[in-house]
Amino acid sequence: MKVALITGANAGIGKEVARQLGALETAEKIYLACRNEEKARAAKADLEARTGKSIFEIVLMDVSDPSSVRAAIQSIRRPVDALVMNAGGIGGKEPLALTKDGVTQVFALNVLGHVELLDGLLRSEKLSGTALYVGSEAARGVPKMRIKKPTFASSSVDEFVSVCNGQFFAGKKGDIWLAYGQAKYLAALSMAAAARKNPELRILTVSPGQTSGTDAPNNFPGPLRVMLKYFIMPIVAPLLGIVHSLETGSKRLVDAIVDPAFLSGTFYASEEKALTGPLVDQSAISPELRDSTIQDNAWEAVHRFLPRPALVQEQAAVG
Repeated sequence: MKVALITGANAGIGKEVARQLGALETAEKIYLACRNEEKARAAKADLEARTGKSIFEIVLMDVSDPSSVRAAIQSIRRPVDALVMNAGGIGGKEPLALTKDGVTQVFALNVLGHVELLDGLLRSEKLSGTALYVGSEAARGVPKMRIKKPTFASSSVDEFVSVCNGQFFAGKKGDIWLAYGQAKYLAALSMAAAARKNPELRILTVSPGQTSGTDAPNNFPGPLRVMLKYFIMPIVAPLLGIVHSLETGSKRLVDAIVDPAFLSGTFYASEEKALTGPLVDQSAISPELRDSTIQDNAWEAVHRFLPRPALVQEQAAVG
């Protein structure tokens, strides 16, 4: 691993992964893909101080906007050995509102931009080695946190499209956390499909597990946010064994990058009903994850909202 690109690298898991990868003896360049330049500069300075290395470079990128992703790819000068698709969340104050690309904010942030990033790096021959999507146990549901398991009647392209554009909740109250779990589920399926289409690479999904020290509590309303940030996550959850440290959650991802025992096309997360502990192949819990037809349906559904490669090249030429 000489060159890595990490999205959402200015804080939390993304920043800690950048630190751990940057500390490797082989590391020569770590691209910090962030949408806020001021926060990115602060993260870069801190990472340089903590690692003693001047190998970090900022790439301005908003992964919720595929056009921003395409523009950012042009500034990446060295082929990337390790791509970490980390940026994510519930999608701001209106997660189910539609973006200009016709998908929900939560889906754009977690999936659409990352698929465009992976596709774009492959098209421009700027990716070798490993591409890792940062998944979540929410993709299989988390009863302890009242996050429902994503379930589908047919797992067809059209049904998955309804997740992308929010029509899944048409005529009923939107469930933001279910929408988040659905996005992570479709992303894991899409990455598995991409792995089959690109056998020369390792493309996999790995969950960091329930991790403290991230911005996740900021997704909750005021009083609950304070309770989570200063009491539940740092004190109560560790005592119950349902959360681990930022270093531990990030190391899950780094281990998967550097260890070839983690197999391409696989979604790794905690054991069933657990949020921490050993990583296991999630298809043992949800067998449909290994179904190539369902994987391809997810891949096709996501790409319904992305421009065709020929059109992308034409737009770049005009630009």
